[in-house]
Amino acid sequence: MFLETISDDEASGPIAEIYRQQKAQLGFVMDATRCFTARPDLLPIYTDFSNAIRAGFSLGLREWRLVTLVAAKHIGSSYCSHVYGKQLIGDLGSKEAVLAVQRDFRNAGLPERDVAMLAYAEKVTKDAASVTQSDIERLRAVGFTDPQICDIALCAAFRSFVSRFFDAMGAGTEAAFLDEDPAFRSAMTVGKAV
Repeated sequence: MFLETISDDEASGPIAEIYRQQKAQLGFVMDATRCFTARPDLLPIYTDFSNAIRAGFSLGLREWRLVTLVAAKHIGSSYCSHVYGKQLIGDLGSKEAVLAVQRDFRNAGLPERDVAMLAYAEKVTKDAASVTQSDIERLRAVGFTDPQICDIALCAAFRSFVSRFFDAMGAGTEAAFLDEDPAFRSAMTVGKAV
């Protein structure tokens, strides 16, 4: 971490509670969480906002992870690529399937609906100003509702913000998120070395 953040021993109040919850879930506090304590007032706000986005997400966890993987690739976020790439192994059934999506989701054997979702997420991540009404109509044509389209955009844009912040703060990918397979680790390293 590049800046001073709040350690486990120093945490108190809402920060201590957030740390406690994350330790109960993961066994440790992620650097991604700790980043926000360089401005301690922001961690509870970020946590509430992040939880609200995820709790109200109108698509499944698999879709959240797919959008995040594609966004992380284009942002150059090794941290998020490793975290979500590893989680997607169970969703997609194999490391090979995750690698295929990460390389080229358009030719990874995904359903048309997933490809449309990821094409939109990619466009939001790379150049949101280029999104047009025709992009929305393509999504509607494969069955997405307007709240779902909103959620795809929100997921991709949220990832663009937080991933860049994590890198700017010097967050490092925790060992728990690094796959033991060197080829998979290499493919998921899309930005900063881990």
